[in-house]
Amino acid sequence: MPITDQPPLHDPGSFSLIALLRHGLITLVFCCLVALGLTVSTQQPWDNQLVYSIAIGTTTWLVIDIGRHLLRTDPQIPWPTGPRGPLLVAAGILCGFSVGSLVGDLYCGCSTWGFYSAAPQRLWASIAVTVSAGVAGSYYFFSRGKSKFLQSRMALAQRDAAEARLKLLETQLEPHMLFNTLANLRVLISSDPERAVAMLDRLNDYLRATLSGSLASSHTLQAEFDRLRDYLELMVVRMGPRLRYTLDLPAELAGQPVPPLLLQPLVENSIKHGLEPKIEGGSITVSARRQGNQLVLEVVDSGVGLQPEAASRQGFGLAQVRERLQTAYGPQAAIDLVAIHAGGTRASIIFPYQS
Repeated sequence: MPITDQPPLHDPGSFSLIALLRHGLITLVFCCLVALGLTVSTQQPWDNQLVYSIAIGTTTWLVIDIGRHLLRTDPQIPWPTGPRGPLLVAAGILCGFSVGSLVGDLYCGCSTWGFYSAAPQRLWASIAVTVSAGVAGSYYFFSRGKSKFLQSRMALAQRDAAEARLKLLETQLEPHMLFNTLANLRVLISSDPERAVAMLDRLNDYLRATLSGSLASSHTLQAEFDRLRDYLELMVVRMGPRLRYTLDLPAELAGQPVPPLLLQPLVENSIKHGLEPKIEGGSITVSARRQGNQLVLEVVDSGVGLQPEAASRQGFGLAQVRERLQTAYGPQAAIDLVAIHAGGTRASIIFPYQS
């Protein structure tokens, strides 16, 4: 999930003991298959062929798998580039055949070079099998490593693109809110200068808190509620007793990561379309709760309720919230507006809870 405070994606270029052991296990299985094929074709003892095959294969694998980390020029790419790659494979196969033959000779009490001096074709056949197996194994591991490397780069690019998109949407929301606030401030300057000064002070506090976290693509739900409280206090200066609010955030949900400015457009809609048209104003309640594996955020107002032109009520802010939820969570997120029977509107946001 791109907006969360998640750890960095695994770097396929970094050394991993688990990956090394996994490659070794695959190599052992491959060596057993080669030994079985040689036993059937040459009628030589199975145990001798197995020792030779494992000794040659594991030595080749160790030289290549460890060497690729030592010889690579780019720390982000998990294999050496240019001629170093083929030369490493050749060196691995040469070391594997030499060391593996020595180990096999010690096991069976014979001499590979002495045995094959009488039958050179057997020597060339063994070399051909070793080279073929070494190249095939190297290509297999290279293909798998390259595939994982490309997948990791794609995932990182997608995450960066999603975060950049979220920041773009946020930068579109902030001027929208600021312009609305400045328009209200302009009215107060002529009608009530004292309240205008108080509103300007609140706006200054709000912007200071907002700009301090503007570089993050996500923040905690506690930070979102704190930012929302600053905004509501700003609106209280403008509306006076006509605006009352309640923020209900359970302590166990305070650390949940969310995109910045997720709730403010909903609160702004409630004020503009629900409470301002009502002479006596009303109240807004913002709450958060966990519902199974989902997190539910609600903004409930006691305003005039959804009107027949409810589609226009969605406006810019709500459209941006929908798009940001889609960018961050895809089909796992939903937002809904419903009329409350007693009057008012409930806006609900639902997205996955992160344990």
